[in-house]
Amino acid sequence: MSAASLPAAATTAEVALQPRRSALYAGNTGAVIHRGLLATRSTNYLVVLSGFFEPVFYLLSLGIGFGALVGTVQTSTGQEVPYAAFIAPALLAVSAMNGAVYDSTWNVFFKLNYSKLYQGMLTTSLGPLDVALGEIFLALLRGAMYALGFMVIMQAFGLNLAWTALLALPAVLLIAFGFASLGMAITSYMKTFQQIEWVTFIMLPMFLFSATFYQITVYPEAIQWVIQALPLWHGVELVRGLTTGALSPMMFVHVGYYLVMIAIGVVFTTSRLRALFLK
Repeated sequence: MSAASLPAAATTAEVALQPRRSALYAGNTGAVIHRGLLATRSTNYLVVLSGFFEPVFYLLSLGIGFGALVGTVQTSTGQEVPYAAFIAPALLAVSAMNGAVYDSTWNVFFKLNYSKLYQGMLTTSLGPLDVALGEIFLALLRGAMYALGFMVIMQAFGLNLAWTALLALPAVLLIAFGFASLGMAITSYMKTFQQIEWVTFIMLPMFLFSATFYQITVYPEAIQWVIQALPLWHGVELVRGLTTGALSPMMFVHVGYYLVMIAIGVVFTTSRLRALFLK
């Protein structure tokens, strides 16, 4: 090889070694997931475990304790069920939401703005869609763990009233996926921890008013429309219908709501990561 051709060859080699910064997806989402699991196992497992107990305490205090005074209540389809069986599926949906939202907001915010983890990932061959799907899967996994543990408790107390309760687990995964994808998309626009607090500010009233502890019909009609526009209400109604056997065509609407939520979240997260780090 001539001396004149050496610089050209070196330039070609450098280009080949450079990360594919324009690639949207490298097909290596597993690397992001593997890294996240290792980090959780080494530092965060106690935090992950603690998040499981909140809905369990609600179930024991309200469903079992207060439920003895309430007796039975009606579902949205008119079916009479014990109060504990009424709120348990709602708490199951809330458990999936809490696990998914925590992982896709606080954890993602720290990685995005302080540890600069995503900047490092995107200097490799990973694309923004790899990172988005990997982080969403980790949040989905956390929500699924909470939900599976809570379903075991529901079964122990005899609160799964129909065989369709078996379908509650995939329904919960759908709920967690929806909240995780949208949560990460929103977090990508946040710059301070004070802004993250708005997530808690929104989640708390959504938890309390989404027909979690009583029927939505107690509200004025205008308020009912507002609640029905919120994602948690759709999750509560979907899981409640499956665990109590109160099935209706509206369940397809609930599923469709989350599919749209997932699509919007993944698209916005991917485009946002690409705009931030692949300029």
